[in-house]
Amino acid sequence: MAHTAVPSAETRHKSVAEPGHESVAEISQNSAAHSQNGAKAAGAPVSFLPAAPEKLIEIYRLMFLSRRTDDREIILKNQQKVFFQISGAGHEALLVTAGLALRPGYDWFFPYYRDRGLSLALGTTPEEHFLQSVGAATDTASGGRQMPSHWTSPQLHIVTPSSSTATQCLQAVGCAEAALYLAEHPEAAAQREGDYSQFHAVDFHGDEVVYVSIGEGSTSQGEFWEAISIASNRKLPVLFVVEDNGYAISVPVEVNTPGGNISPLLANFPNFHFEEVDGTDPIACLHAFDAAVAHCRARKGPALVHGHVTRPYAHSLSDDAKLYRPESERHDEALRDPVQKFQAYLLREGILDAAGIAQLEKQVDEEVRVAAERALHAPLPSTQPSAILRHQYSEDYDPTRASLATEPVSSGPDRTMADLINACLHDEMRRDPRIVVFGEDVADCSREEYLEQKQVKGKGGVFKLTAGLQCEFGSSRVFNSALAEAAIVGRSVGMAVRGLKPVAEIQFFDYIWPAMHQLRNELSLIRWRSNGGFAAPAVIRVPIGGYLTGGAIYHSQSGEVLFTHTPGIRVVFPSNALDANGLLRTALRCDDPVLFFEHKRLYRETWGRAPYPGPDYMIPFGKARIAREGKDLTVITYGALVPRALQAAQRAARELNVETEVIDLRSLNPYDWEAIATSVAKTNKVIVAHEDMLSWGYGAEIAARIGEELFDSLDAPVRRVAALDTFVAYQPVLEDVILPQPEKIYQAIADLAKY
Repeated sequence: MAHTAVPSAETRHKSVAEPGHESVAEISQNSAAHSQNGAKAAGAPVSFLPAAPEKLIEIYRLMFLSRRTDDREIILKNQQKVFFQISGAGHEALLVTAGLALRPGYDWFFPYYRDRGLSLALGTTPEEHFLQSVGAATDTASGGRQMPSHWTSPQLHIVTPSSSTATQCLQAVGCAEAALYLAEHPEAAAQREGDYSQFHAVDFHGDEVVYVSIGEGSTSQGEFWEAISIASNRKLPVLFVVEDNGYAISVPVEVNTPGGNISPLLANFPNFHFEEVDGTDPIACLHAFDAAVAHCRARKGPALVHGHVTRPYAHSLSDDAKLYRPESERHDEALRDPVQKFQAYLLREGILDAAGIAQLEKQVDEEVRVAAERALHAPLPSTQPSAILRHQYSEDYDPTRASLATEPVSSGPDRTMADLINACLHDEMRRDPRIVVFGEDVADCSREEYLEQKQVKGKGGVFKLTAGLQCEFGSSRVFNSALAEAAIVGRSVGMAVRGLKPVAEIQFFDYIWPAMHQLRNELSLIRWRSNGGFAAPAVIRVPIGGYLTGGAIYHSQSGEVLFTHTPGIRVVFPSNALDANGLLRTALRCDDPVLFFEHKRLYRETWGRAPYPGPDYMIPFGKARIAREGKDLTVITYGALVPRALQAAQRAARELNVETEVIDLRSLNPYDWEAIATSVAKTNKVIVAHEDMLSWGYGAEIAARIGEELFDSLDAPVRRVAALDTFVAYQPVLEDVILPQPEKIYQAIADLAKY
C-alpha cells in the first residue's frame, strides 16, 4: 500500500510561530505563568481538562482565524474589491474540530461552502481563501473560475465542490467505495502507459475516512437520502456532517424538515454511528468527531454528526436576514456565538488570560490583513481563449489523435453490436483492474449463491450487454445499483476522482434526467472548475432511441444535443458493431468523461454486424466514417439514421441517378468538421439527418456552421431531416410518422437534387 505523509499539527496549521510572533505553546506557557494557578482557582485543573491546553488554544486560534477571514472578506465585498461572500460564521467550532479529528492528505473531503473552519484546520491558508475571493490567477482552488468558499486542494484531498447542494454526498459515497475496492484490489493502483491511468496515481491506506458535509436545508434533497441509503447498505466509511444553523436561506428548519430535527428521521438506518451535538461547543464536537471517525476507521460503517450551530450573519451578502428574522431571535442566537463562548471558557478555565487572548487575536488579525493585501495585488487570470478553455478536457491524453486508429484483426463469424460491446468490456476489464461496472440490473445475479449453485444463468443487463462480467470478474467489480440514476452518476464521479474507471449504465436514456444534475454540473466540470486539480474520466453507457415498435414515450427518447451542449464531456454515438467496439475501447482508455450512446434498435440488427476485431482495436474520437461515397449530394447523420440514409441513397441512385455520400459522424463531441467540409466542397449539396426532434436539434449546429463557413461551396440551401417536434407515441402507425423514415430522407434527396 502506498502511504502519504500526514503533516503534524505544527506544520499543517499555519501557526503564529513566525518571526516576531510567539507560537501557540509559548502563548499557553506565558498565559499559565500570568494566571498564577488560575485554573485551580476556577475549579478545573489543567491536568483534568478534556484536551491538552495547546490543543484547545489551537482550536480557538483556528476558530478566530476563520471568523476574522470572514470579516475581512465582508469588508472587501463592501468595498467592491471582491464579488461574492458567503461566510462560515457560527459554524467554526464544529468545523475546526472536524478538521482536527481527521487527517489531511490521507482522508478525503467533500465539503460545502460553509466549511472555512475545516479548510483552515486541514492546512489551507487565509491567503488562499482571499485569492479565491478576488478570482486571482494564482487562486490554487480554481484559478478564478469558482466563487469563493469552494475549498479545493489536491494535496490535502479536499475535492473541488460545486454550488449545488447535496450533490457532493453521492460523490463522497463513490470515493469511499473506491477506498474499499482499492484495499481489496491493490493491483488496481498500478499505472499503465497509454491510457488514463498513466496520469492518475492512486494512494490508499485501508482505513481512510471520507468526510462530506451539508447544511440542514440540503437534507431535503433526494441525493442526500440516496447517499445515506447506499452508505448504510454497503457499510461505507463516510462521515456525514449536517451543519444545522436553523435556516436554509430564509426557510426555517421546521418548514424544511419533518419534526424540525433530522436526527430522529435517520436513527433507524443500520450500520451507522450517530452523534447529535451542540455545534457551538468545540469540546463536545471534538468528542463526537473522535467517536464517529473511530467507527468509520474500524470499518464498522458510516457515521453522521448533526451539529446545531448558529448563523450570525445572513445567508450571504446577497441576503438580508432582517427581512425574516426579528431582532429578538438574532439577539438570542448571539448568546450562543461559538467564538465568544470558547474565549470565555479559556479565560474561565485559566488556559489563557486576557493578555494571552489579546496577543493571539492580534497575531491572527495581522495574518489576515497581510494575506488580504497580498491577494489584492495578485495577478488576474489571462483572458486569452486558449487559457480560458484550458483543462476543459485532458491535456495529457488526446482521444482524437490519428495514432489511436488501428486495423481490426478480424476473426470468427459476424457478431452484433451487443456482442461486440460485451466483448470489449470483457477485454478491457481483463486489461485494466481499475474498471468497475455497475448500474441497474447489470450484474448476472446479486444473490451470488444462486450463481454458485447454478440455480440461475444470470441476467447481465436488460439488453444482456453486461452478461458474464460478474461471473468472470466478481461482485466487487460488477454489481447492481439501487434504482437511482443520480446516485449512479454521482458515485461514478467519486470513484473516478479517486482514480478508478467506473463504467456505469443508465438503463434507458429516457430515465437519465434524474442524473442530469450530476452529468451537467458535476461530472463534466470537475477538471475545469478545479483548474486541472482533479479529473473524473468515467464512462456512462446509455441505451437510446426509438424504432422499437411499442417503445412509446418513455423507451424511445433521443436528446443527445443536451449533452453535446455540455462542455467537458465527450459524446459518442456508434451505428454499427465494429464502431461500437472500437469507440468503446477508446472511451475506456480516455482521460475525459465519456457519454456513450448505444442505439437499442441497432443492438441486434442484421445490418452492421462484424467479426470480433481483437482486444486492441480502437477508433479515434472525432473521426467520421464515409458509409457511402457519392458525388452529387451529402447526407450527414449518425446512429439509427445511418442505415436509413443508406437505404434512401441506394434508392436515389437507382431511381434518380443521384449518387449520395453518407457520412456517419460516429462521435458527436468532438465531431469531424474536416470530413464534412471536404464532402460539401465535393457535392455542393447537403442534408443533415438525425432522429431527435427537428427544432433545436443536433443538426441545427451542423447546418448553421455549414452556412457560415461553407456558403461559397453550396449550390442549394442546407436541408434538415428529423423527427416531428413531439414525443414518440406507442401505436406503431404514429411512431412511423413521428420518426424520420428512409422515405423522408429520399424525398429530401429528390428535392435537393432539383437545384
